[in-house]
Amino acid sequence: MDFRSSDTITGPRREDVLPTTATAAVKVVIVGGFGVGKTTMVGSVSEIRPLTTEETMTQAGVGVDDNFGVESKTATTVAMDFGRISISEELILYLFGTPGQERFWFLWNGLFEGALGAVVLIDTRRLEVSFDVIGRLEERGVPFVVAVNTFPDAPKHPAEALRAALDLPEEVPVIDCDARLRASSRDVLMTLMRYLHSLALPLA
Repeated sequence: MDFRSSDTITGPRREDVLPTTATAAVKVVIVGGFGVGKTTMVGSVSEIRPLTTEETMTQAGVGVDDNFGVESKTATTVAMDFGRISISEELILYLFGTPGQERFWFLWNGLFEGALGAVVLIDTRRLEVSFDVIGRLEERGVPFVVAVNTFPDAPKHPAEALRAALDLPEEVPVIDCDARLRASSRDVLMTLMRYLHSLALPLA
């Protein structure tokens, strides 16, 4: 077979290569209920082309998946989303977005292996879908921050009201974000990193 030079695989794309200055990598998971914006957040903030496993929703999911409030959604993550972002020249975050539908939650076990922390993305129009998600994180002892994805028609509540509704400890950060915007999603990840750092500090 005649292989021309243009057909030869020479390695990863330039944008996928880790910076030579990178000395540490951290695994972070993005979790939340169905349709809260996890795939959007990973895609907006990733410095590499994100890996997604979105599939078109079919009639097979009718009566199985709860899409109340997001009836216009036509695709769903069935395994995970994956992206990468450099927080500094030395620190790299690997981002894993989890599937939101409960029938795919069995995949969470593998995705949470080795994760240092998590972002819980919530939609205030459907706050109830976050209860089980937060409960599973607490059971596993995974530190997390809560990011309120600001959908245009979503009701706005003070952070303390959301904290009370979600029964969150006082120290867990609750912040607003727009998952479509890279800067906003990066701010969420920076908040998580600062929170994890505070947990690692010795008590005075």
